[in-house]
Amino acid sequence: MEEEVVEPKGFDDYDLRLGDLMRGERATMGKSLLDVQRELRIRAAYIAAIENCDPTAFDTPGFIAGYVRSYARYLNMDPDHAFAAFCAESGFSTAHGMSAAASSAKKAPLPLQTPSARDPFSAPTTPFAPAQDAFFSHIEPRAIGSSLVLLLLIGTIGYGGWSVLNEVQRVQFAPVENTPDVMSDLDPLVARPRIDDTPAGQTLAINNDGQSGNDALTRMYRPQALDVPVMVARDAPISTLDPSTLGVFAHLDRQQQITATADILTADAVQIGPQMPRVVADPTPGVEMVAVRSAWVRVNAADGSVIFEGIMEAGDRYAVPAMEGPARLRVGESGSVYFAVNGQHYGPVGPRGTVTSNVELSVDHLTATYSVANLETDTDLARTVAEARAETTPAD
Repeated sequence: MEEEVVEPKGFDDYDLRLGDLMRGERATMGKSLLDVQRELRIRAAYIAAIENCDPTAFDTPGFIAGYVRSYARYLNMDPDHAFAAFCAESGFSTAHGMSAAASSAKKAPLPLQTPSARDPFSAPTTPFAPAQDAFFSHIEPRAIGSSLVLLLLIGTIGYGGWSVLNEVQRVQFAPVENTPDVMSDLDPLVARPRIDDTPAGQTLAINNDGQSGNDALTRMYRPQALDVPVMVARDAPISTLDPSTLGVFAHLDRQQQITATADILTADAVQIGPQMPRVVADPTPGVEMVAVRSAWVRVNAADGSVIFEGIMEAGDRYAVPAMEGPARLRVGESGSVYFAVNGQHYGPVGPRGTVTSNVELSVDHLTATYSVANLETDTDLARTVAEARAETTPAD
């Protein structure tokens, strides 16, 4: 018995199937089954059946040869060799054109059904007659939920509007502290006479107020202003005063009242005279700065702003304006400046040759701080005061 020698096999020693070759060529071209279907107009299921050598996937066996050859040509393969390999691997054989195997595959006939006892009018089976749908087939559960939510929303809005309307139209009665007054007491058992019931020739009894019983009842419900308008003068509180009954002239007669009134008016006219009424108070005395020699001065307001600044020569005067807060003074030559307050001269501000700052220019401060100036000790001050008096004194 000869031993079987096993030798190594090369690539060409293995048998390659038709489907592997076709799939390899298609992969080399970079085509998919759908690309082949678009370009060859062959269904992708048929292309896969050719690569798997499955002839049962075709509806008509007569077209298998054409499909296999067309696909082989598309892959640049030999069409005849490819069809022969397909037949050898799948066992497919070409059938005669008139044979039954070459025609389309036929489905097995359905078993015959025995006719059932049914009413053709109540349950028709004609394909063109539409079948009746059930009542709940057109109702969706989601539509029911949406409808319920909508109805709940409408009901809530309606109830809210109804509540607001009732709250607006509600009338509340608040108790009052004052009890109503009884205007008149009427006896319900006493019959009131009527004008129509009064016999001819007789008149109704007149009450104390000059009205009949029927008119009194009518007056209670009808105000007097509706009958006759009541005219009231504007000066009625004054024009209706009678001097003979009121005041100091009540015990005098008419002639005596006229005489006393004339005497009083004459006396008042003599006392009052042509004087005018005063509407403002007397002005308060102001502060005036008087320079007897040349001096530099600066006056600041209470907020620090400069009101006056300059050199005052001998005989110059500066009236300090009245302000809400007292002004402040700074003098370069303190012995040359005096203050005139209400006709009196006070000062000087300081010794000669010194600078004085932050002097409050108010009447109270100046009169309390400085003494009345002596005209004999300062001849310049005496000359300035004399000149000022000569200017104000009128010539004869």
